Amino acid sequence: MDRMSELKKRLSQVLPAFEIAEEELLAKHTSFRIGGPAELMVFPRRREELSAILRIAKELGIVPRILGAGTNVLAPDEGVRGLVIVTRETFMGLELVSPTHIAAMAGMTLAQAANFAARNRLTGLEFAHGIPGTVGGGVYMNAGAYGGELRDIAVRTEFMCLDGTTESFEGEQQGFSYRRSAFQKLEGVIVRTEFALQHGNEADIRARMKELSEKRRASQPLELPSAGSTFKRPQQGYAAALIEQAGLKGLSVGGAAVSEKHAGFIVNKAGASAADVLALVKLVQGRVFDATGVRLEPEIRLWGAEDAD
Repeated sequence: MDRMSELKKRLSQVLPAFEIAEEELLAKHTSFRIGGPAELMVFPRRREELSAILRIAKELGIVPRILGAGTNVLAPDEGVRGLVIVTRETFMGLELVSPTHIAAMAGMTLAQAANFAARNRLTGLEFAHGIPGTVGGGVYMNAGAYGGELRDIAVRTEFMCLDGTTESFEGEQQGFSYRRSAFQKLEGVIVRTEFALQHGNEADIRARMKELSEKRRASQPLELPSAGSTFKRPQQGYAAALIEQAGLKGLSVGGAAVSEKHAGFIVNKAGASAADVLALVKLVQGRVFDATGVRLEPEIRLWGAEDAD
């Protein structure tokens, strides 16, 4: 029996059938709506299930990929072999752990965490309300918007290693920098993060979230599938401004296009493939470099162009 067959057999003994899917299209689980089948996809509901999945996979020498809301992932057209663990809407829960601290499970969306903070009259998460991802994915990438980043408020993160044990990372141990964290160099799954906030007025907090949501809707192509900002902010200027400066708004390859509304977004305009998006990313990089001398670095995670994480 090969490793994947053995994995399926052993997982079926610890997970309900509805938590296991074979050849599930990644396009159904990514905001780009792109991606072929995953050989095996599982949806753990409890820590004990996740721990068992990781231990079994480790014993068989299988390193899983971790998928949250899929809002920052470009999955390959041919799909992926091996195991994909989905945490969105599985690792759920929000808790007020002190008068000014909340804890969020990795599968919660950042919007849910921000709304929970607002209900408890805590300010500091407003910037994250419109970021379309999970807490786990946000911490992994040190997500940020409108002058705020999760590193400003994340004080403790629980991380489950591939052997099923859990470690805690506090403060600087989380290794945050621009769109990076210590977790990108580790193998395992973010489980839970605690955020330190401040007392505030709920009406003011919700007014700020509404203001930022309106700015986002007015400036970003939210009506089309994308993975958010395609490129990281370069040291010189802003990616969107450099792309627009190079005259690339509307540039397309197949069904993928540089958004006319916001040049920093590549959108799935009409049945784009991952190959279309990748070709357009490279085309934009080349033309921006030729025009400005700046080499843009992708912010989206290119599955298939990196090792499993």
